[in-house]
Amino acid sequence: MPDVVLYSTANCGYCVAAKNLLKSRGANYREVRIDIDADQRAEMVDRTRRTSVPQIFIGGHHVGGFEELVALDRAGGLKPLLESTP
Repeated sequence: MPDVVLYSTANCGYCVAAKNLLKSRGANYREVRIDIDADQRAEMVDRTRRTSVPQIFIGGHHVGGFEELVALDRAGGLKPLLESTP
């Protein structure tokens, strides 16, 4: 399974929803809390050019936020991405 990285903050409903969706698809993920680490926030903005959370990467591929994750899942693209080898 590829590395899944989820940038989040403590009080983010969309982050919780994204984590729940990933869990329901059997994905293990690494959560990066940008509200407690300014360097990680700067890294996220540099990688995504976005300031909103969640921001999700699967195997180094920037999926986007929660809405993009849901759209990818509904289109049938999330499962193959999670099953790909790094």
